Amino acid sequence: MIRVNLLPQKKRGVRAGGGAGQASQRWLLVVLGVLLLEVIGLFFFHQKKSDELAQQQSKNQQLEAQINQINSLVANHEAVKKELVVLRAREDAIAKLQGARSGPTAVLLEMAQLLTPGRGPTVEADRIQQLRRDNPNLVFNSNWDSRRLWLTGYVEKDRVVKIDGVARDGMDVSEFAQRLKLSTYFYDVTLLPGKKESEKNTKLELVNFALQMKVRY
Repeated sequence: MIRVNLLPQKKRGVRAGGGAGQASQRWLLVVLGVLLLEVIGLFFFHQKKSDELAQQQSKNQQLEAQINQINSLVANHEAVKKELVVLRAREDAIAKLQGARSGPTAVLLEMAQLLTPGRGPTVEADRIQQLRRDNPNLVFNSNWDSRRLWLTGYVEKDRVVKIDGVARDGMDVSEFAQRLKLSTYFYDVTLLPGKKESEKNTKLELVNFALQMKVRY
């Protein structure tokens, strides 16, 4: 009878099976590691894309707000145009009024001031003080009774004015002429030839005079 000893063969088989198991475990760990890395990578990629999406949504909201504002302005375009027309009309009216104040109207107001009791010409205070020091005779008389003189004609052409009037005597004409010369509104004041005459009813002697001057406005 022949005997066969199989124990050595069983030991080799056990050793071979143990090596294969360890290799399988190592491979499984590698696979799990790769999967874990992929999951982590996907998480960071998703987080990055989420942040980019939030930024883009914020920009879209800002653009939408600007578009809504522009649409609102466009919707009110006609109303704004009408308001601009009204504002321009007001500006033109104000400009015309200011031009009138600095034009012929201002000159007539100055003329009325010259003939108002207790008033005088529009003149710089420094100039009056200088005249009082240098030649007091050139300063207007604040006590003059302007009712002693009245105007009968006022004609202006190309900023040249001719005035006709009547006065009680030559001193009144001289005072009026001096006031015109001092006024900032008039210059080149010239006394034209006049004449004396008697008032028909009272026989009072009066002086007919005429003045010519240029105006500033």
